[in-house]
Amino acid sequence: MATNFWTSTHYKELLDQEEVDVVHNVDKERGITLDDFKLIKLHMTNYIARLAQNVKVRQRVIATAVTYMRRVYIRRSLSEFDPRLVAPSCLYLASKSEESTVQARLLVFYIKKLHSDEKYRCEIKEILEMEMKILEALNYYLVVFHPYRALSQLVQDAGMSDATQLTWGLVNDTYKTDLILVHPPYLIGLACIYVASVLKEKENTAWFEDLRVDMNVVKNIAMEILDFYDTHKTITDERVNAAMHKLPIRT
Repeated sequence: MATNFWTSTHYKELLDQEEVDVVHNVDKERGITLDDFKLIKLHMTNYIARLAQNVKVRQRVIATAVTYMRRVYIRRSLSEFDPRLVAPSCLYLASKSEESTVQARLLVFYIKKLHSDEKYRCEIKEILEMEMKILEALNYYLVVFHPYRALSQLVQDAGMSDATQLTWGLVNDTYKTDLILVHPPYLIGLACIYVASVLKEKENTAWFEDLRVDMNVVKNIAMEILDFYDTHKTITDERVNAAMHKLPIRT
């Protein structure tokens, strides 16, 4: 496992937002819009989290699985790689790469328990086959750095120990967006501390200045996080279901 972010494949794989917000042509032909694309990825992020809670893995495994899922759709279409199979397969792969291995049969068991909808059902063999396709789509780059790594220390340094839970929750929510594909994790972590500072009405300007980071970038990420919360309020089950109905039926 790489220990230096700047020499890692994660750093080399960072993209511009414009490169992430691309709907593949085959998906466009099915009427899938950019808004649909984002809704489906959000829905699958929540699905991974629910599944992970049932099989009892650490938050880091969830974050890695979501990162894999979001990376996959940079290179593969929703029509080609059914997200209802990709999501549990990414969780299966992440559990191995984060050394918290979950058995595929356990995932299959909980998928059946969580979903009565046949479209979500899958067999062990399908997860194992999709795992190989995901590995190929990821170019076998499995290293993922997360903001959690230095978060507790940074929160303490900022004199915001009372906001540890709030900041951690903000970081968790960033995985419902594509921020991890665009920005270095430490900047995402700092943006979450910045948002927590604003919410807690804590003056931290001097502390941030001492870090010598580009505050414009930190504030822009913070705005994206706040924009996500605003947008999230408008998301309904109807909108998510309408987007999911545009996916081809798995045979």
